[in-house]
Amino acid sequence: MPLSLSPKALFLTALSLAPLPATAQDLSAEVATSGLAATVARLETLAAPTESDRFALGGLRFLRAVETTYQTRWRTGLDDPSGMIPLLRLEQGVSPTAASTPGDVAGLFAQAAQDMEAARAPLHGLATGPEFSVEIRLADLWFDVNADGTRTPDEDLMQLLGPTLMGWRWFDRDPAAPAPTIRFDRADAAWLSAYTHLLEGAAKTILAYDPTDALTRAAAARDAMEAISPPYAEEIFVIRPWVDALWVMLDALDQQPDAARLTQAQNHFLSVIAENRAFWTAVEAESDNDAEWLPNARQTSALGLTLPPETGPTWLAVLADGEALLKGEKLIPYWRLGDGGGVNLARMFTNPAPIDVKDWIQGSGALPYLEQGATVSAESWRAFEAMMGGEAMLMSIWLN
Repeated sequence: MPLSLSPKALFLTALSLAPLPATAQDLSAEVATSGLAATVARLETLAAPTESDRFALGGLRFLRAVETTYQTRWRTGLDDPSGMIPLLRLEQGVSPTAASTPGDVAGLFAQAAQDMEAARAPLHGLATGPEFSVEIRLADLWFDVNADGTRTPDEDLMQLLGPTLMGWRWFDRDPAAPAPTIRFDRADAAWLSAYTHLLEGAAKTILAYDPTDALTRAAAARDAMEAISPPYAEEIFVIRPWVDALWVMLDALDQQPDAARLTQAQNHFLSVIAENRAFWTAVEAESDNDAEWLPNARQTSALGLTLPPETGPTWLAVLADGEALLKGEKLIPYWRLGDGGGVNLARMFTNPAPIDVKDWIQGSGALPYLEQGATVSAESWRAFEAMMGGEAMLMSIWLN
């Protein structure tokens, strides 16, 4: 007997068999299978994105910026032996045919600054708007380091960034345990916006002291010395990278910086503080405890970290000291002055000059920025250190 269905039943059957629209798919699984670039491209086509869509776009653009940095470093072999420069200190593989030019460092940070601005754009207003959630399984995230479109285990986010995210707990973890799942929400929009400002401010600072000329002269000197005599293996792999990196850093600082970029950097660093205040205001109002990223005192992070009850106020006190320095309301203590004077950091952003490190150590280089006034104390940072035990630096990176 032929099966007879009503028009309504036919419609519902057809609907159940139809593929889900892109917006209804599991975002985390989409990144796992399609990658960051394709998922970002799809989100950018949404005509009427929800708050969740906007946060997802901002977050994945942020991760895509990290991926772009990895790809640049894979192609060029750029590295930071000092471990002090953001983005250049992340561990990753390098192409066997990697080759760099002196302009690659400035190019990398110019791209990073542009990418941070793009990541921040869809986040505007989310932290003070309606609640939303975006669930991401960290095991689904990966960076296409070699830009070949194929995922390999060494490209997983947790393999590349696990130690940075979890500190010593990364080495004590059960390798067979599943990676955490995070449910990002309204408060996290302010946290992410703060991080985009932090990295863009760092990029603008590096670009203000553009190292291209120093790198060019370092490469020329290295080639000239190698033409005289081949270097020792220890010189190539151990000594030279450190010596060259230190020389490039000192030489780049000892030039007239780009004042406009330093002013932009100062404003970004001040925005980090403002966004942190917005974050702690929003997160403090939360009453749930569901796969949190950065928790309040009543919550637990999905990463397994529980923050002391006074983390928010104590960290904001550290940032308040930073704000006072950035605005010139307090001074940085200087070793040749007592408590009644110090360095005006704000004027180093608004009226910059070359930084000759030897002159700054002796005092003649610092003199244009020395003045009478109240200096910032280490009390807030010591309170933060005491509260966090031996994890103060890790937590400061996480909290930004």
